Amino acid sequence: MSSKRYKKLPEKTSNLPSEVIEKALSLVKKNCTTKFDESVDLSFQINNKQKKNEINIRTVVNLPGGSGKKIKVAVVCEEAKAKDAKSAGADIVGGDDLVEKIKSGEMNFEKLICTPSMMIKLSKLGKILGPKGLMPNPKLGSVTEDLKKAVTDAKSGQAELRNDKDGNIGVSIGKKSFSDDKLIKNFNAIIETLEKEKSNNTLKGDLIKSAFITSTMGVSYKIKLGKNI
Repeated sequence: MSSKRYKKLPEKTSNLPSEVIEKALSLVKKNCTTKFDESVDLSFQINNKQKKNEINIRTVVNLPGGSGKKIKVAVVCEEAKAKDAKSAGADIVGGDDLVEKIKSGEMNFEKLICTPSMMIKLSKLGKILGPKGLMPNPKLGSVTEDLKKAVTDAKSGQAELRNDKDGNIGVSIGKKSFSDDKLIKNFNAIIETLEKEKSNNTLKGDLIKSAFITSTMGVSYKIKLGKNI
């Protein structure tokens, strides 16, 4: 049953013509009428049905305007690198002891980073980390010798772009309290990353079939994208 607040929102907005991000963002913010700081979210439908193979996107993007989320970061590394991880702001740092805690199901963190030599030990915990999306991945920058950069990036605002089996990508660009400038910078960073993914994949036509923007408790609007994506 829809609330009185929701009933006051515009109807069938997804049927409206697509708008440039600046206009669409203004409309979304106008409909953020709840008392809490709603998330501003993007939804992409990718053109993943190719004759030769499906397009699979999995990458990370550093959001210049931040994400508005406090991410609890854990680092598995050698003792010699623990200081670097802690100074960069890691919440949990450990070696074999932390691997054992994870093995027993103790995972009170949202992001896991490790050094290449420790990845051998973590790779055996795929059944525990995999389903939660916590397994470190070199492609995503979470298996690295540069722990300082990895932790700083994760803490300052990082988003993962990953399509599901139906070709959908969902990602947040921040909160309604963010300035339009910050949200647009985050949007542009995501578009640039997707453009790079398009050039890395051999596909015919556009990568993105459709794009929408909405808020946690709002309605969605279609976004007009550039020709090169």
